Amino acid sequence: MTWKSEIIAVGSELLLGQICNTNAQFLSKQLAEIGIDVYFHTVVGDNPIRLQEAITNAKKRSNLLILTGGLGPTKDDLTKETIATMLDKNLIMDNDALANIEAYFQKTNRIMSENNKKQALVLEGSTILANDYGMAPGMALTEAGFTYLLLPGPPKELQPMFNHYGREFLLDKLGVKEQIVSRVLRFFGIGESQLETDILDLIESQTNPTIAPLAGDNEVTLRLTAKHHSIDKANHLINVVEEQILNRVGEFFYGYEEDTIFSVVFEKVQQSKYTLSSAESLTGGLFSERLTSFPGASEVIEGAVVSYTNDVKENVLGVSKQTLDTDGAVSSKCALEMAEGVKRLLKTDIGISFTGVAGPGTMDNQPVGTVYIGIALPDRETIVHKIQLVGTRDGIKQRSAKYGCHFLLKELFKK
Repeated sequence: MTWKSEIIAVGSELLLGQICNTNAQFLSKQLAEIGIDVYFHTVVGDNPIRLQEAITNAKKRSNLLILTGGLGPTKDDLTKETIATMLDKNLIMDNDALANIEAYFQKTNRIMSENNKKQALVLEGSTILANDYGMAPGMALTEAGFTYLLLPGPPKELQPMFNHYGREFLLDKLGVKEQIVSRVLRFFGIGESQLETDILDLIESQTNPTIAPLAGDNEVTLRLTAKHHSIDKANHLINVVEEQILNRVGEFFYGYEEDTIFSVVFEKVQQSKYTLSSAESLTGGLFSERLTSFPGASEVIEGAVVSYTNDVKENVLGVSKQTLDTDGAVSSKCALEMAEGVKRLLKTDIGISFTGVAGPGTMDNQPVGTVYIGIALPDRETIVHKIQLVGTRDGIKQRSAKYGCHFLLKELFKK
């Protein structure tokens, strides 16, 4: 059976922009991992007529309907009531869910109002999905060729419920007995279109594992997903494809899964037993702020100098007046002297500098987005990278800090 799925998020607060629909994002990722395609995302307010219309439309194009939200105790929580009406099903009291709700109120020394019992009502004949982190249980039901999965709205309840119970229900329905293994590869410094071009033949010929590109936050990720009865065999399948990918675009690869380019740089500097300092002009301390967020930062980061003005560049970091007068603050020579200056000033193994034009106007006759990044390493000649970025002022600053990590990683891996 081929499933076409649709995620229907219920809640007027979503339409009003009061909260983001992160549940749809989470569920789409999870469903992709188990081979279920999501074709539509729908958001509908707390209105029974419009919810019925949304469900009716979804059934014209999908056979798996996943509804999130609307399982609470108030009058505008109407998801299961609407489904019950449409399927001509009764809502019955689930004693386990009721006991869980009563225990919650006893534990918190609160009086349970009568409407809270509503959360323990479930669709007759449905599979109950326990709520280990809240009160309203989820439900799963197949009727007349359509499968319905009802999940609570709060992500802290929905995510563990799906991972522990909803996923298993769907896999049983699919008759999937293979192990499903996924691995995320993270890249920086290459655009999504270029990366896809470089591995296009691998994407077009994909069967098992599958390759799913995703761009976001100025980075690109690839999710590799393999199926096999043996986890070891599934991992082997992924290893083969990963090697093929990295043979082509490995220079832009920096980590796996939940790694960030900042966390990887921090770990690499820490493993190298180096200390690091930064001289930041256009980034305004952003680079050092990100690195000092990790535990153990005091062992790695000695400090930073936010050298936004020429006076600080000259009088604190030791950038020569001639460099500032002749080449300008936004120049390769200034970036070099800033990196060497902060390394010398704070007595660190590595000094990294950022100088450039974040906008909105030009500076030193340099266009917006011109950035120089200097890296002074022990026993090596200081290097400077020039990049040209586009985007907003904040976006240029953010990407400059990431490019600093990107270039620093390249140098550290040369060690």
